[in-house]
This record gives sequence, structure tokens and C-alpha cells, in this order.
Amino acid sequence: MIVRGHVQGVGFRWFVQSRSEAAGLTGWVRNLPDGAVEAQLEGDSNAIERVIEALRRGPPRSKVTAVERAPCATQNASGFQIVR
Repeated sequence: MIVRGHVQGVGFRWFVQSRSEAAGLTGWVRNLPDGAVEAQLEGDSNAIERVIEALRRGPPRSKVTAVERAPCATQNASGFQIVR
């Protein structure tokens, strides 16, 4: 998924990682050059939906304007990583 808005420099990647790990998801999150944040979440579909709802709100200093979702191939990640 791609999250747009004021989502860099506000702890958004850490927020995604924290919420995803708490929900038992695996995957990764990274900043994109255009100011957006990209993430891949893997795991239980209900848990993914709960995390996506949290991402729509974001951490306190963020302002999410859009969450774009697209299915992707499962990578069978172990853990959740912030990718640089």
C-alpha cells in the first residue's frame, strides 16, 4: 500500500511497524522519494484491516490524505522491518 500526506519525518514508519507487530503481521515499510510511505503487510486479513484503519489516522504529527491499496505477491517475510 501507499500512504500519502504528511507522513515522513513524523514517526510514521515506526508507527506502521509498531501497529503491524502488535497485530501479528509481517512485512516491511519504507519512505518513497515523492514523500509517501509504502508498506507491505502480510498475515490475517482481519488484522490487516485493523492496521489499515490505524494507518488512515496515523501518529499524532502526521496528516494522512490517502491510502492506496493494491494486492501483491506474498513474500513470506519473517518479522516486520523498516527498509531504508
